Amino acid sequence: MSDAAQTHWEHVYTTRPSTQVSWYQGEPERSLAMFAAAGVAPTASVIDVGGGASLLVDRLLEQGYGQISVLDVSSQALAAAKARLGGRGDTVAWLVEDITTWSPPPHAFDLWHDRAVFHFLVEDIHRQAYLRALNQGLRDGGYLILATFALSGPERCSGLPVQRYSAETLQAALGGGFKLLDTSLETHITPSGVAQDFVWCLFRKTAD
Repeated sequence: MSDAAQTHWEHVYTTRPSTQVSWYQGEPERSLAMFAAAGVAPTASVIDVGGGASLLVDRLLEQGYGQISVLDVSSQALAAAKARLGGRGDTVAWLVEDITTWSPPPHAFDLWHDRAVFHFLVEDIHRQAYLRALNQGLRDGGYLILATFALSGPERCSGLPVQRYSAETLQAALGGGFKLLDTSLETHITPSGVAQDFVWCLFRKTAD
């Protein structure tokens, strides 16, 4: 990615309320269901990549999770989440980072959650950079929750091109170090009433 990408997402979050962006969810139900399917304890170290102003961090705090990191390229998005949480967010690690250039602590996370970042990486060099960060940051045996636009989903989002996936093509993109445990399709309805098809996958990391 680039400075232009960061500028793009900062512009999005400074010109629109976080409740009006197309990916807004009133409740992160599918994410929480995937957390439950993974069976990670509240003592687990978890990261929400591209978490922005999502309500997932709120719900994880309510469930007692004490080691939460939220990463986003937009400082404005994270500022919205921090303002909403107030003092409840003091224990969260807020990371203003570009996932394609970030170097995470080795094997720091038990669970890596990404709803709608990976599909913006339309160039192979950026996908490979993401996978390097993922393989470095997620411990062996850890879980990956990955949601992207499905093959029937939109070709663009927020003015940018996206790469659409099936569970099979996500598995191929990740390589043999990840085992697919569960997958499902979801039709997300945007605040403006547009239907967007997502594919959700739960993987377990088997090796670096």
